[in-house]
Amino acid sequence: MYDVVLLTLDSGEDGSAGCGSGGDCCSAGQAASRTDCADTPRVPVLACADALTARGARVEPVTARSDAEIDAVLARLDGPPRPDGLDWPDPEGKTRLVIATASDGQLRAVMRRMVRRYAPPPSRRPTDLAGNRTVPDLPPIGLLPLDPAGSGTATREPFRDLVGQLRLPRDPAGVAAAVLDGRVRRLDLLRNDGGSVTLDGALLGAANDAGQPLAWRGRVEVDDAVLSNGDDPLFACAIGNAGGYAELAGLELLSTADPADGVVDVAVAVPVVTRSRWGRQRVRLEVRRARGRAVAVTPRDPDVPFLDDGVSGTLNRKRSWWIEPGAWAVYDH
Repeated sequence: MYDVVLLTLDSGEDGSAGCGSGGDCCSAGQAASRTDCADTPRVPVLACADALTARGARVEPVTARSDAEIDAVLARLDGPPRPDGLDWPDPEGKTRLVIATASDGQLRAVMRRMVRRYAPPPSRRPTDLAGNRTVPDLPPIGLLPLDPAGSGTATREPFRDLVGQLRLPRDPAGVAAAVLDGRVRRLDLLRNDGGSVTLDGALLGAANDAGQPLAWRGRVEVDDAVLSNGDDPLFACAIGNAGGYAELAGLELLSTADPADGVVDVAVAVPVVTRSRWGRQRVRLEVRRARGRAVAVTPRDPDVPFLDDGVSGTLNRKRSWWIEPGAWAVYDH
């Protein structure tokens, strides 16, 4: 039978709310200090552990408060020592990992450490690594949402988090069944030259207090296609692996984003001023789209805000993303 590690991230990991919507990390009606609360497993974690144990699995709940503690958990997924000395996942391993996530940003934090662990340096690239990849097949993981309705801080509507988009089980018993009896479903991964990863997508741009988009300028290239040469004002740039960033204020940006098709979908929204026959100015949004293996964004304006898997940041230099086909995987029902 399997050993299962149920990993929860402490509050604040990767800049996201570590304990779910509103930062409440204890179950309802529980009165505790923040310190005690962080050490108390959430109700879905306890329920999933019970379901796994009932099926004969040996379960260990772990709360990670640092990258080092995440790394210690990931080390349990290592395979036997290799002649080249590289850390490599064990495809026949009997240890399975379930990540209890309060946001997509928390999942990204774990996957970023997993990529860092298993991605070989270019100077030590092994011959058994696929030519279109910089990482091996990463170990599959189970995903346990701590917000069962999918309405946490990284989502805009129910079931728009990554678990909902992938139609993975949300209830603890369903997650346990998928981990022990389900299939492995491989998915694409976006890496970037900033050292991070993207599972769902990124949205570049911002809005004012009234919700109106603010224009910025930047060069956007997808493989050999140029969506903006840097002169056009842009209201948004969506970089999609999945479909969480497919719309902007009701406007469809990405129409074909698929997390397993081996390409990244990119779109920019460009305001275009037109005049009516009576001379009145109107602004319409023109959407330019492209698909490819890689995308590069070079901002012409300083500090362009963005969201990447729900985590906010600013872009002030060229950033490139590229697709790693089938690099990561989940347990599905």
